[in-house]
Amino acid sequence: MSRMRFGVTIAVLFVFTFSFRVEGARAQSGAPDAESAPIRQVINDFVGAFNRHDAHGWAMPFGEDGDFTNVSGLTRHGQKEVEERFQGLFAAALKDAHRTVTVRHIRFVKPDVVAADAEWALTGSRAADGSENPVRKGIFTWVMVKKDGRWMFADFHESEFVTMR
Repeated sequence: MSRMRFGVTIAVLFVFTFSFRVEGARAQSGAPDAESAPIRQVINDFVGAFNRHDAHGWAMPFGEDGDFTNVSGLTRHGQKEVEERFQGLFAAALKDAHRTVTVRHIRFVKPDVVAADAEWALTGSRAADGSENPVRKGIFTWVMVKKDGRWMFADFHESEFVTMR
């Protein structure tokens, strides 16, 4: 089932990316402006909640119908499921973790729909045996929608770079 959800998500992203007129899209990769600043703030607050190990704050941008998929393909639907997942992680494998995030791109697909991505680095996470993992790095990819004046995650995927040994 998670393979099917992944396929549907990719299809949705493809449609959003290629179905709108080019002049309506505004790529944002430089300094924040009036339109991208609220999106960057949601992302900054999200990362801040992670670094405080605040599962409720981490889950807030998801709303009731947002989807989360982690690096191993595990999915959670809605704010409640995301919060429950991270309560356990913040008490164990991520209790000493710290994440840095650099937004790479924000693209307005429509005035109320955004595709965004960011590079992330994670330190202080623990392996199943309790040992500290090496620094992990990857990409976050979001589809965000504006509901009732507030930007929220409709879909969020976390990808991890493969480390060659």
